[in-house]
Amino acid sequence: MEQKKYTYDQLLAFTVTVFEKIGCSVEDASVAAVNLLNADLRGIDSHGIARLSSYIRLWEAGRINAVAQPKIIHETPSTAVVDGDAGLGLVVAPFAMKAAITKAKSVGTGWVAVQNSNHFGIAGQYAMMALEHDMIGIATTNASAIVAPTHSKEKMLGTNPIAFAVPAGVEYPFIADFATTTASNGKLELLQRKNQSAPNGWVQDADGNPVTDAHILKRSGALLPLGSDIMGGSHKGFMLGSIVDILSGVLGGGNYGPWVPPLPAYLPLPEGMPGNGIGHFFGAMRIDAFGTSAEFKKNMDKWIARFRSAEPINTNQKVIIPGDPEREAEAFHKENGITLHPEVKEGLKSLAEKFSVFSDFF
Repeated sequence: MEQKKYTYDQLLAFTVTVFEKIGCSVEDASVAAVNLLNADLRGIDSHGIARLSSYIRLWEAGRINAVAQPKIIHETPSTAVVDGDAGLGLVVAPFAMKAAITKAKSVGTGWVAVQNSNHFGIAGQYAMMALEHDMIGIATTNASAIVAPTHSKEKMLGTNPIAFAVPAGVEYPFIADFATTTASNGKLELLQRKNQSAPNGWVQDADGNPVTDAHILKRSGALLPLGSDIMGGSHKGFMLGSIVDILSGVLGGGNYGPWVPPLPAYLPLPEGMPGNGIGHFFGAMRIDAFGTSAEFKKNMDKWIARFRSAEPINTNQKVIIPGDPEREAEAFHKENGITLHPEVKEGLKSLAEKFSVFSDFF
């Protein structure tokens, strides 16, 4: 039987309503819902509406402030630190990225570190905010420790994604959004829902042995840095994840390393946390601070076109420019709707019943 598909507008209306039910203002509920659902549109199911139930449980546990008022607590002409007031990362992140863009408009570049926030969905969403201003956007965040550094049994880092968005002229923008692990935790959760094994090189058990058990994190296992093992260059993934952790957590006063608060509300907060909440880091660079926008975009178009035309190994698989799959997924989902995994639907149905909204929708 064909699975039911939901339009973006249907899921948006539901998500806005749920955020309003926990106390978010109309504006914040709308901002949060759009940022959350853009993950589903772009084919990143692990970070979209599937996370809504987790956010509500964090709110119920008193770890998310639905009426948060993010504010700048320290700044220079080109930098700032934002206190997210324990708000939804989906609201705190765009506030901080707008601050980075504003500073870039004034002095050429803007850099904003964030403390006291929560999970913010996909990093690419915020890096892309810079595109309409003829700027390069950068977004990173740290996350709870489920990743073992190279040679370690102990989990010390999160999946710690990095996103870059670069405008072009006639070509589509270059948009890179990737975890610094071999796979994100969300991808592991998708395998769990399908009762499938993880590919080699994704995870290790509690003793540091490579395994393919997609449920291994529940048994004291860990995700692996990008590169999987030392021969594959896992030390480089470890370094990338560490850089994100330092910029997102240490620099702005957020938690870092094994002290980053966990996303599941049932897990206790780490003892001795040195900072406030989860940390993010954002950057915006005005293209014309380095040269003319027209010349840059001309060269970006040439760069993209040349890479896209690179001779493929297999004629059935051409070279993909970062951002291509997500853009194609977005166009497909807008036209054909979004399919939800049965487990995700059950979670959303429970939310609908909890808040007495959208009865029989799921």
